[in-house]
Amino acid sequence: MKTLSRFSVPPHHEITRSLASVAHGRTPPDLVLRGARVLSAYTERLLLDREIWVHQGRIAAIQPSGSAIRGADTQVYDVQGGILAPGLVDPHVHIESSMITACAYAEAALLNGTTTLFCDSHEIGNVCDVAGIEWMLEDARQAPLNIFLTVPSTVPATSAHLETAGGDLTPDKIAGIFDRWPEAVALGEKMDFVPVALGDERSHAILAAALRRGRPVCGHIYGREFVAAGAASGITDTHEAIDAQIAEDFLEAGLWIFLRGGNPTTPWHSLPLAIQAVTRLGANPKRVCVCTDDRDADDLFAFGLDWVVRQAQAAGLAPATAWSLGSLHPATRFHLDAELGALGPGRRADIVLLNDSMEPQSTWYGGELVVEDRRITPLLEAALNRPYRYPAAAYQTVHVTSDVQLIPELPSGPVTANILRVALPGILTFHERRPLNPGPTWADTFQQNRDLCFLTVIERHGKTGGVGFGLLQDFGLKHGAVASSVGHDAHNLVVAGTDKQDMRVAVEYLRRNQGGVCVVLNGHVLAGVALPIAGLLSDQRASVVAAETRQLKQVWTEAGCLLPYMGFNLLPLSVIPEIRLTDRGLVTVPGMEIVPLFEML
Repeated sequence: MKTLSRFSVPPHHEITRSLASVAHGRTPPDLVLRGARVLSAYTERLLLDREIWVHQGRIAAIQPSGSAIRGADTQVYDVQGGILAPGLVDPHVHIESSMITACAYAEAALLNGTTTLFCDSHEIGNVCDVAGIEWMLEDARQAPLNIFLTVPSTVPATSAHLETAGGDLTPDKIAGIFDRWPEAVALGEKMDFVPVALGDERSHAILAAALRRGRPVCGHIYGREFVAAGAASGITDTHEAIDAQIAEDFLEAGLWIFLRGGNPTTPWHSLPLAIQAVTRLGANPKRVCVCTDDRDADDLFAFGLDWVVRQAQAAGLAPATAWSLGSLHPATRFHLDAELGALGPGRRADIVLLNDSMEPQSTWYGGELVVEDRRITPLLEAALNRPYRYPAAAYQTVHVTSDVQLIPELPSGPVTANILRVALPGILTFHERRPLNPGPTWADTFQQNRDLCFLTVIERHGKTGGVGFGLLQDFGLKHGAVASSVGHDAHNLVVAGTDKQDMRVAVEYLRRNQGGVCVVLNGHVLAGVALPIAGLLSDQRASVVAAETRQLKQVWTEAGCLLPYMGFNLLPLSVIPEIRLTDRGLVTVPGMEIVPLFEML
């Protein structure tokens, strides 16, 4: 059976000889895509009436239509005046956020014209250490997609006294991944930007593991005061440009910036403000890319990287420039522009057919047609039906007892409560200190504080059994409970609710399925997505998980939750200001101090 060609090392001399022969007109190509307008990412122009000659999965030449010599086996595909563009290259992705495997991810990515990912698999690294990362690399090798690894750099994201993770990626472990896996092309986002700025020894030893090998270092920086220190430490990109001013700071410090676009109802849509560094402040876009960062399976289909490109176009960029931000620019950032990101001789034949609205219609991956007229082809269907199978250990990662304590003890008298207040879009949380005069029960207390609910984080790696208790303000949940095993970044269980019994039902759903996300009311699970692989991933097809996620989001909203569930998953992420909750307790950021839930008056 015909199989899809994966990305490989640059072509050896036998391939270059045959490509040169085709390009020089001495040998017929395998495939001719004719009648096209070709989007040149090199010159940011549309070249009219061209054809692309494809041979052995690569582009041999781009010539005027009708120029190719044809052999008996030459296939000719007339695109009838459509736009042929390079396959999109996503420079910053967390596959685990989609709750599907790398093999499953390929379906939605290729439908949206994305043929290459740079993936930071720190989620599974936080759960399963090096073994989890290597499972995902094996998964990526089997996927019909070019997938490179930016090696997770901050596992755990904070010190052990602040949270409990399943993994601990030391500098030596990270160096080993670089040395064993050729797909490991960069160091992933260095999330502990405060310790980096303060010169923390471990943080800089991890940076050195990449820098000594000549690998680029990806960043994660909140706050303009940390930009210079991050750049001085060797960081050369970031996806955390949330407005024009900090985007300009990043560019002037020599960093590449990845403008993050996403479903506008979620925290992952900072592009409109950040792109103003180019459109309003006049910065050159030569070191600007677009990325998706996090997508659930539902949004992966509707808000792919092609959608982000069109958002850049809507913000004022020319179409060819916007597409280049999603193709040539990211390939260049990772030193792979001789292979990917543009249509040129010798480059891999990852090609997308666009309509005049810049919407992908068909996709060729390594010269093979995998999407045609917005439908996956039998060749891709066959590849998707041969997914990588994760080992049994990946299905045994949620270790929580059935009688774990879920709510804090009710104070016996007046206290000051340290509270997490959420506010859309939901990335930041605000530290509120509120006088609390408890009633006889928690139900009575909540009657006087209707904007509050419980928030609990439970260690699930079988190490400490620790439980952190908090109170969440303005979440909107009035009844029932919600829970998730995707509590970034240690990925302990996070549960919120107004009722202890519903919270217990929610946690039991996660125990039974070895991970997931769910909504519970009156003892019944109203909606859920089971995530048995590392408590992070489903083993179902992308379309199946997308449907489950769509239902979950609808029920989540109907339950009153104002913060989307992916934003809810960030509530334990103790590197984002101002206050978070981990299994160790409430953590202030950037002070990185544990504070009590209640302070006696």
